[in-house]
Order: sequence, then C-alpha cells, then structure tokens
Amino acid sequence: MSYQFITQATLPTAHGLFDIHVFEDTDDTARDALGNRKHEHVMLTVGLPTADKSKIPLVRIHSECLTGDAFSSLKCDCGPQLNATMQMIQAYAKDGGCGAILYLRQEGRGIGLTNKIRAYALQDQGHDTLDANLLLDLPADARTYEMCKPMLEHVGVDKVKLITNNPNKIEYLNDIGIEVVARVPLLVGVNPHNEAYLNTKKARMGHMIENGL
Repeated sequence: MSYQFITQATLPTAHGLFDIHVFEDTDDTARDALGNRKHEHVMLTVGLPTADKSKIPLVRIHSECLTGDAFSSLKCDCGPQLNATMQMIQAYAKDGGCGAILYLRQEGRGIGLTNKIRAYALQDQGHDTLDANLLLDLPADARTYEMCKPMLEHVGVDKVKLITNNPNKIEYLNDIGIEVVARVPLLVGVNPHNEAYLNTKKARMGHMIENGL
C-alpha cells in the first residue's frame, strides 16, 4: 500500500485555524480488512512542519465516527474526544507547541457505517459493543494504521505525544518507527448512554480508562 499526499488548505474551525491535508492510497487493488476499497484520510495540523526538532507534537489518531462526530450521538465518546483534542492542540500551539489529528476513514472501528448500525441494533437488544460485532461475524476491531507513518512523515514527525486510551495505537506507532514519548489520557463525554460502552472498552478491549467506571 502506498499512501500519498494529494492536497492541503487552511481550515478555520470553531476551535481555531488548522491546515487540512488529504492523503490517498494509490494502489487500486488495496482493500481493508473487510475487502472494501481503501478510502482517503485527512490530517489536521497546527505548527507543522517545524524546523525546531525539540518540539514534540501533540497527536491524536481519530477514526471516523459519523454518528458521534457529526450527529452528536451519546452512544459513544467520539465527538467529545474530537472536539476536546482540537481544543487541546490549539492550546498547546499557543504555548509554542504543535500538533496533528490523523482523521482516519475507518467508520465503526473499521466495519463500515452499515455494519456499525447493525451492531447498534444488537446493542439495543442488550449486547455490548464487542459482542455485537462478533455476532455479525465481524472483527471486534478491524482498523489498521499503516497510513499513519507516511502522513506523519509528510510533516516531518517521528516522535509524538499521543492522545489516546488505546494501547494498540501506542504499540503500532512504536513498531512502525514513530516514537511515542508520552501518552496523554483523554476522558470526555461520559454519560449514562455510553458508560457500558466505555466499561467494555476498559474491561474487554484493554483501554486505559482511569476514571473508576
């Protein structure tokens, strides 16, 4: 798989000004874990690239979540995480830092929007977020992260402070040569509709959620 930078522009947002970069997989035969054609991915940056290599950027890898990011769903914490991260990176940049959000087009932990809503229907029947996927004969998590290295390399990044609760992201970045020098935990948007979801991620998926859920 060969991910290439396509274009960039400035993006004013409610949280501040970002640069938006678009990347595409140029391999027409590339498929995701479910056999679907790979999509483009987006990166938001502030202060990158930088000539000052002593600056370690604050970075989040965020998987697309239409229901949470666009529709403010309370079933997950994705929308609040995205907005909080944008605010954190802008604040970090005002203090002289830099940062990036890698927005990966991997809806529903990589199973796609339709299957995600099918899984939601099973959750409505009492199944948790992991079992719902498995009952559909789908992986608990079908995401991949091979696109992260060329995206970060495009803005000269090989070390990051990673905003995440997911140990798999830390391990993967380190394995591909992006050094995670610190983990920044993120817990926002907790509500009665997603407490069970967060508990499942903590108890069954190994997420480092340190809030006494």
